[in-house]
Formats: sequence, structure tokens, C-alpha cells
Amino acid sequence: MASANARRAAAILRDRIRTNRAASAKRRSIAQAARRVRTGARSLATHIIATGTHTDTAIKAVSAGLRTAAKNAGIKGRRARIRRSLTGTRNIVKTVFRYTRTEVAQLAAAYKPRKAEYKAVRAALLAA
Repeated sequence: MASANARRAAAILRDRIRTNRAASAKRRSIAQAARRVRTGARSLATHIIATGTHTDTAIKAVSAGLRTAAKNAGIKGRRARIRRSLTGTRNIVKTVFRYTRTEVAQLAAAYKPRKAEYKAVRAALLAA
């Protein structure tokens, strides 16, 4: 029978492993997004993830703001067709738009956020 100290030590190790695994997954996704952004046109969300932002609300809000800036600036991006399975039963063809780094920099220059978190994302997009 394991002692209380041994169980506590095992629990600490399990928590540390779980934390390290989550942190490495986050680093991997940032590096993967950055590599994809360097190689070609990608979605606005991919550009935002490449800056290191990982809160879903920031990604959705900033990408919506950048889409509005794109509409106002007349930047179309490249069309792409993807297949999405929304209910899991069939694939629906959907038209999406991909943007290059220079186009995203132009959009970020036109984007004027109010929240401090979104301003940080904008600065990171301009620096990239």
C-alpha cells in the first residue's frame, strides 16, 4: 500500500506532466501557424495564432475586425474552397479567403481596436 507522501508525489508529477504537455502543444501550434504564414496566404485566424494569441475571444474578435477593415479597404484576399462537416454527416463546400502577410499588415494598419488585448495583437501583426 502506497503511503500518503507517495500518492501526493505521484499527483504532483501527473499535474506537472499535464501542464508541460499543454504548454508544448501551445508552442507547437504557434510554431506551426508561423511556418504556414511564412509559406503562403492563410486565414486571418492563422495569422493571429502565429502572433501567440490563444484566447478564442481575441481570435474571433480581432479576425472580425480585420474582416471589416478588409471590406472597407477593398482588400479581397485569395479565394479558397474548403469542405466543412458541420453536423458530421456530410461535407459542405464553403468559400473562404486567405491573406498574405503584407495584406494582413495593411489590414492591421487600418484596424483600430479599443481593448488593450486586441491592441497587443494588432501591434504583433504589424511587427510580423
